[in-house]
Amino acid sequence: MPGLLIDTLRGKRGEQVPLWLMRQAGRYLPEYRALRKEKGGFLDLVYDSEAACEVTLQPLRRFGFDGAILFSDILIVPHALGQNLEFLAGEGPKLSPKLVDHALEGLQGVPERFDPVYRTVGLVSAALGPETGNSATMLGFAGSPWTVATYMVAGEGSRDQHQAREMAYRDPAALGAIVDTIVESSITYLSGQIEAGAEAVQLFDSWAGSLAPDQFERWVIAPNARIVSALKDRHPDTPIIGFPKGSGEKLPAYARETGVDAIGLDETVDPAWAHSVLPADMPVQGNLDPLILMSSPEEIAARATAILEILRDRPHVFNLGHGIGQFTPIANVEALVAAVRGWQG
Repeated sequence: MPGLLIDTLRGKRGEQVPLWLMRQAGRYLPEYRALRKEKGGFLDLVYDSEAACEVTLQPLRRFGFDGAILFSDILIVPHALGQNLEFLAGEGPKLSPKLVDHALEGLQGVPERFDPVYRTVGLVSAALGPETGNSATMLGFAGSPWTVATYMVAGEGSRDQHQAREMAYRDPAALGAIVDTIVESSITYLSGQIEAGAEAVQLFDSWAGSLAPDQFERWVIAPNARIVSALKDRHPDTPIIGFPKGSGEKLPAYARETGVDAIGLDETVDPAWAHSVLPADMPVQGNLDPLILMSSPEEIAARATAILEILRDRPHVFNLGHGIGQFTPIANVEALVAAVRGWQG
């Protein structure tokens, strides 16, 4: 039987709202920290399929979420395209060579780097099968081309994505070649996740909000539309969630033109406005501010209930507006789960 989350992503609205959290498998959980200490570096953990499966399942055991989001990283695509990838303590991810001053053609692809991720998806999917009694939905993901390109160009994250944005104006052909390569690799990657058992996938565009409107059309909407179209051809029954963080008033255009099945709302979006401008039958996901989880259980419940009430007349997947923070108290996540589960739609 399909689970509550997959049903909602397919446009069904019931009395209960499904719940999962972005970055739910990670550093705020003591069981994750213990496994990370045992296994070593972050990338080693991602490429250890059995360990990555365990990390993916940890928050389901603790909180009973309706979705299991693959434990991986959006930079697996550039790693498979041939950039070196390191996660340095206190500094975040580093990619080399930086494509701001190195030709894309100089990279030697390593597509087999996708294989352990596919194996992780398969292991989690098997753990969530009907015979296990767990109806949680297996969620795959990839970074959207613009966001991934910003890392590939600069070699790291940045506050304003200056180097990629500058390249978009100075040498759009060079950036276009990078984005085209990411699009094709992402189609392969996401299709492989679906074939391995992912029931739905999400496209994370964490830096979509840094672009001017015409640039947003070119570097966010058009590449994502190509990915969605290709995946729909191959896997027409697999829902695709688009999460263009920071897109603001450009959100309706993204919803219309990319072809995604559901829209993720970040914490800056007024859910009442989103409800008024998005197609009436389109599922939405979000959008509690992750930082409210550092407040009191009463405040968490009040804001969660307000979001649930605003979106009660459309298919809604409750989630955060971005990833859960590293220092989030477990008790506050429990309070959030109780509030969502206790709400009567």
